[in-house]
Amino acid sequence: MRNIMYTVFICLCITNCEAQPEPTQFSEAALNAVFVNPEGEKESLKTILETYKGKKVLIDIWASWCRDCIVGLPDLKALQEEHKDVTYLFLSMDKTQKSWKNSIKKYDITGVHYFMPSGWDGPFSDFMDLDWVPRYMVVDSESNIKLFRAITANDLKIKEHLK
Repeated sequence: MRNIMYTVFICLCITNCEAQPEPTQFSEAALNAVFVNPEGEKESLKTILETYKGKKVLIDIWASWCRDCIVGLPDLKALQEEHKDVTYLFLSMDKTQKSWKNSIKKYDITGVHYFMPSGWDGPFSDFMDLDWVPRYMVVDSESNIKLFRAITANDLKIKEHLK
């Protein structure tokens, strides 16, 4: 009897736990999140994305203290070589702007760079349900989210959405 009750419980959990669809649009709070460019100017995500409207964008959320981020850079650079028409937007979770800027130079990371002053606790991170870096997403030419969650630069879904 106990095994039957356990099985029924598991079945109920599975049928009632629907996977939430991944978002295809940024929330207003995420769009209004503030980022800092290398010149120290503040910009909202909305403004940043509007700059690249008409182009595909690969967003890479990373940090210089993140081993997986640094180890994944060769795969990311291979993507950049293969998909030259894509804008590569790097959003740094570094603790300081100094470490962020030093790492861009140290690792020769080419693309568009912004610092996330709110880090893990801001509206963008909340929207992303950010629990790990690196984190990659693909945004199409109309600023629609095509790929919401990838944690390695060699994820085949990234290449699929960059075509």
